[in-house]
Amino acid sequence: MAGRISRQFIDDLLNRADIVDLVDSRVPLKKAGKNYQACCPFHNEKSPSFTVSQDKQFYHCFGCGEHGNAISFLMEFDRLDFVDAVEELASHCGMEVVREENTASPEEQRRQQQVYQQKQDDYELMSQISRFFQQQLKVASDKERAIDYLKARGLSGEVVKRFGIGYISDAWDGVMNSFSRNGQANQQLIDLGMAISGDKKRPYDRFRGRIMFPISDKRGRVIGFGGRVLGDEKPKYLNSPETRVYHKGQELYGLHEAKQANKQLKRLIVVEGYMDVVALAQHGVDYAVASLGTATTFEQLQTLFRTVPDVICCYDGDRAGRDAAWRAMENALPLIRDGFSLKFVFLPDGEDPDSLIGTQGQQAFETIIDNAVPLSKFLFEQLMQKVDMSSLEGRAALVESFQPYLSKLPDSILKDAMLNEIANNFGTGSEQFLAKFTKSIKSTAVKTAVKTRTKVTPVRSALALLLEHPHIANSLGDINVLQPLTVPGIPLLMQVLGICQQNPDIKSPQLLESFRGTEQGTQLAKLMCWQHNVEADAATDVFLDNIEKLLNDFVEQRTEVLLQKARAGQMTAEEKQELQALLNA
Repeated sequence: MAGRISRQFIDDLLNRADIVDLVDSRVPLKKAGKNYQACCPFHNEKSPSFTVSQDKQFYHCFGCGEHGNAISFLMEFDRLDFVDAVEELASHCGMEVVREENTASPEEQRRQQQVYQQKQDDYELMSQISRFFQQQLKVASDKERAIDYLKARGLSGEVVKRFGIGYISDAWDGVMNSFSRNGQANQQLIDLGMAISGDKKRPYDRFRGRIMFPISDKRGRVIGFGGRVLGDEKPKYLNSPETRVYHKGQELYGLHEAKQANKQLKRLIVVEGYMDVVALAQHGVDYAVASLGTATTFEQLQTLFRTVPDVICCYDGDRAGRDAAWRAMENALPLIRDGFSLKFVFLPDGEDPDSLIGTQGQQAFETIIDNAVPLSKFLFEQLMQKVDMSSLEGRAALVESFQPYLSKLPDSILKDAMLNEIANNFGTGSEQFLAKFTKSIKSTAVKTAVKTRTKVTPVRSALALLLEHPHIANSLGDINVLQPLTVPGIPLLMQVLGICQQNPDIKSPQLLESFRGTEQGTQLAKLMCWQHNVEADAATDVFLDNIEKLLNDFVEQRTEVLLQKARAGQMTAEEKQELQALLNA
């Protein structure tokens, strides 16, 4: 690693980037006064509360509180780490990333180098292993067995190649013999879940005698594997464990391939297994993904709804399948807004997407998908099964059972329709009942909502103005006049003032970026969101007024403390001189 990304480059990048242009390329924006608005991409809402300021080069959602600059937006929206976000933004702006000579201590440089190199080595090794598995499908002594299996499953060579499917023979050291060079390499293979540490022996392969499915992240890098046995051995599927590059609750098998195959994805089908994804692609349904676990997580659903407006979960029709659907529905509720939908398909006993599309074909399968059960209907059906609908008590219990689920659902046409459905079919059907029930739902939602208010103080006001207009720092002169003050926030105010005075051309996004990952940065980001309603041409005067108020308050408070000491006869000679100076000021 040549060094950290240059701080000057990050400043130049943020200066070059237009956050409105960047956000608009992913979330269509509409002009609203001097700012731009949209429905928030980080939570679901009926009315737009996501605001992007071209002046501040800053975004903020008044609903969920998400905020930041162009780099932060890419980190959150595209789920990238900091370095990847900088590289992505640089690519967006047509700039080449510049790294600097590392000025950290030798020990810190070594740590940085190790972290960076480890990450690169991990991705490279996983890529090499994936290519090795693919090669083994061509050269392994028992390759015919694997090829026959894939053919029997109806997979063509083209689909096998598209998904990078490979094979590993039933030996204990296929991967170890090819990639184990020394003790350090052995440990890396163990850390990445490709080998298992033996008892006082050499590590051995985790995957043996299996068809291998590489799992890619959103950027197409191999981060894990799923292995399927050729016969009836147990377990039928073996998956990579959690590693430093693979977190199954955040990834979706086949998403990268679906994006590659469809430039304009409209919907995604969530299935349970790797083979289901591949088999559907084989028959022309190339927009399926697998959730890599027993239930689709909130993070996975968030990724899905950032990719497409319509998600269809396709599960077995047994109890386990319906339980998985219920958990997916609960996780999805906060994400459902107008224009987005979650639906469910439950397959007949003994069928899975692979077998169904194989026997009935693409058109029949997609007809089933087109008639999927909407979230609202699924919720109604499941809750109705738990009560005695023939009694008033049971119907009342049903109405009560809806509350925790509807309280999670953002305001939308769907939510209004569900409330009306409950009132008309299970309540009294009266406007009074609907109003009371709606009020109860909203009360539950308010209790769980996060409310943030910024108390106006001179320090916060000064900081907010500095963040938006860094150049006003030069109007103060010597910042050390604030040194004696003990008001909370003064050290941060002085720190920001120092940065602004040392960098006269610094802009708001660069100033905020210099505090990334710190507690102070979190505090400043909140102030950046604050609507102080001070016009730009009045910013300097209001800023200096706040500084003067801080100093005057300090003088008054300190004078009163010293006068009390004087009345008690407890003053030192130095304090007498200080009081005299304050009284003459």
